[in-house]
Amino acid sequence: MKYYVGIDLGGTNIVAGVVDETGKILCKYHKKTNIHQPFEDLVTDIASTAYGAVEEAGMTMNEISSVGLGTPSVINPANNLLVFANNLGWSNVPLPAEMAKHFDIPVYIQNDANCAALGEVIAGAARNYENAILITLGTGVGGGVILHRKIFGGCDQMGGELGHTKLIYHGVRCTCGQYGCLESYASATALIRETKEAMAEHPESLLHQLVEGDLSRVEARTVFDAAHQNDATALAVVDQYIDYLAAGLSSFVSIFRPDVLIIGGGISAQGDYLLDPLNEKLKGYTFSYREIGGPKAIRAELGNDAGIIGAAMLELSEEGN
Repeated sequence: MKYYVGIDLGGTNIVAGVVDETGKILCKYHKKTNIHQPFEDLVTDIASTAYGAVEEAGMTMNEISSVGLGTPSVINPANNLLVFANNLGWSNVPLPAEMAKHFDIPVYIQNDANCAALGEVIAGAARNYENAILITLGTGVGGGVILHRKIFGGCDQMGGELGHTKLIYHGVRCTCGQYGCLESYASATALIRETKEAMAEHPESLLHQLVEGDLSRVEARTVFDAAHQNDATALAVVDQYIDYLAAGLSSFVSIFRPDVLIIGGGISAQGDYLLDPLNEKLKGYTFSYREIGGPKAIRAELGNDAGIIGAAMLELSEEGN
């Protein structure tokens, strides 16, 4: 049996896990992410988290095949620098070289959404599939493409930014600086904006009662809570939101033809209330769906563990690439 370490680097926590070759997490270890310290010190914290997980497992690093790290950015192969991680304050930093200082075994680094997608294919909701697309619906819209059980990132491994594909020409400005991105319409942030806009137009809506008139209390789940009570305004917002999501996903289906679509992130907690209408809309929005069929959207299973498992398995995913 071979063992790997997977690390999920977030703006709040660094979580490392020892993972066996079946994708099972043996143990986890975490530290708070101190984003205010120098880059080199934060990398030292990342490395010590990995060593902490190995120690918790009763092992030594000599028994580990490789270390994988999922980060909120990608590595530019032209200069071997991490491109940009806003929540960490990193821009063009030599993350691979700095990580290598702490380990005598191979270190693999990938975008965190790609790691989560790989984790779901190896040990989660898509374990029975070869080709899958993961979309995470949170503060932003993350995405990962898995083809033949390997991460697909394009010619330079910096592709797969599904949340920043264009949905509406000259649409809402996105956090990336562009306009009309899928993230601007299908993220939790977007849903909150859309809910507040609808509330302004419909003072009679139950939405106002649910937040006691305080718009700062509106969350992504607020509109679903009202929709479950058949509030007309909320039902319209939810339907429009699922329209946007289905339109974006339909393009990915036409381009990649995956076996399955995996929906993760906080909004996926709505379960069938989200997935049933989403799958129905996909049939009408996707090229030749009714003639040739298409993938079903299912809910992710692993939560935060997906990123750890996927990062741990980067060695296997990159073999033969």
